[in-house]
Amino acid sequence: MAIAKLLSLIFVVFSIYAGPVAAFDEEAARELAEKSKCFKCHAVDKKKDGAPYRDIAAKYAFKYKGKPYAEAEARAIEHITSGEMVKFDDGHEEKHKKVKSQDTEEIKNLVGWILSLPGGTYTPE
Repeated sequence: MAIAKLLSLIFVVFSIYAGPVAAFDEEAARELAEKSKCFKCHAVDKKKDGAPYRDIAAKYAFKYKGKPYAEAEARAIEHITSGEMVKFDDGHEEKHKKVKSQDTEEIKNLVGWILSLPGGTYTPE
């Protein structure tokens, strides 16, 4: 009985720090990314003009480690909806294209899918 309680406690603690366990609709996320022309600059696994999505997920995991998932999600949503300036490897800057949706759930699904991608790398500057 004591072991069962201990295992339950361990599960709860890890669940709290692991962030939300959500199933994202990858197909819908990819469709929105395609509609928004995100794949012009980004790919899931390889570098284009923009970072690979897996590396973006790794960057957010590093920067928001130990913080609520909602903070990382909010920052990513702001990034893809505000048209803020982004810097390219060659040094030039331009406005990041805005995602082509006003639907909060669609945008959260896209961000959640990107942030859930495993296997990326990030080296802090």
